[in-house]
Amino acid sequence: MTAPVQALKGARLAPVQHHGIWAWARERFWATPLSALVSFVLLACCACLLPSLLQWSVINAVFAPDADACQAARGVGACWGVVAEKYRAILFGRYPFDEQWRPLLACALLLGLLVASCIPKFWRRSLATAWLWVSLLFFVLLGGGTWWGIPTGLTAVRSDLWGGLPLTLLLATLSIALSFPLSIFIALGRQSQMPAVRSVCTVYVELVRGVPLISVLFMASFMFPLLLPTGSLPDVLLRVLVGMSLFAAAYTAEIVRGGLQAIPRGQIEAAYSLGLSYWQMQFRVVLPQALAYVVPSLMNHFISIFKDTSLVTIVSLYELTGALGLAISGDPNWRPFKIEAYLFITLIYFSFCFAMSRYSLWVERQISRVR
Repeated sequence: MTAPVQALKGARLAPVQHHGIWAWARERFWATPLSALVSFVLLACCACLLPSLLQWSVINAVFAPDADACQAARGVGACWGVVAEKYRAILFGRYPFDEQWRPLLACALLLGLLVASCIPKFWRRSLATAWLWVSLLFFVLLGGGTWWGIPTGLTAVRSDLWGGLPLTLLLATLSIALSFPLSIFIALGRQSQMPAVRSVCTVYVELVRGVPLISVLFMASFMFPLLLPTGSLPDVLLRVLVGMSLFAAAYTAEIVRGGLQAIPRGQIEAAYSLGLSYWQMQFRVVLPQALAYVVPSLMNHFISIFKDTSLVTIVSLYELTGALGLAISGDPNWRPFKIEAYLFITLIYFSFCFAMSRYSLWVERQISRVR
């Protein structure tokens, strides 16, 4: 019956590939009647909203740091002058004005290293050394003073004066870096055959996931010092960093555990049959595959950690969002234009989160090629 059926159907033509902007738009926006209808509705909404938005944000906007001009344009145009006037207070918080070149340089070094760490050709052992030196230089630049008895030649600045973008990057980067290795061991512990280890890891995850991050920060900042001897109080930044790392580790551990459960039992049995030990099997066979399965979830969680740094304001650490509130609320001339200031930091948050998202997609494509 196969030959007659094939004769009736006939040979199918090879698919035709179209190139160019028109072919790209037709494929994505009006390939089907429903897609064309949705595209038309969205374009109509944009056509209605964009002129008003352009009028408010650009044409009638005030870009000069002139509070009187902003008051005159209030209601008809945006006041971007608040950004021009307050950008240093927003980006660097309460850090001394004359010393703000130091957090700027520290941010540039850390961002440069983060970008280099995302490029495969830099994945060498020297990268770990670079992280060690840049991390040390970051703290030296921000803190100044004397470190381990060695004078830095920089004015000492207390950690409670660190703020703005440098503090956001510091908390997000170190929280991810510290929580990720811990989360792997917690995830493995929850699958352990030893009841004591499995119980401890389970209790830790369920306990941490059952409370909001704000309560963890509050306990780390105010309640934890009550349990320590007098005179041995750690720095508030260190306490917040430890609290955020432990909190993030619980959530990351569950993501990693989901990847571990996706590994077929045959992979583990094959690893044991080759004579690999438990840890060799985990780090050479199981974990590389498990982490590849959960790249989207991991990146989603890392983005959440980056945005959750805004909660440290509750313990008087003024990162990007807190620094904005501090800069605007204390100046009655610019207080009415906080919406424009919030749009400014929204653009900063979006830029970082979008870059992380695009890098996650790139990693997924590389993994799919290997598979």
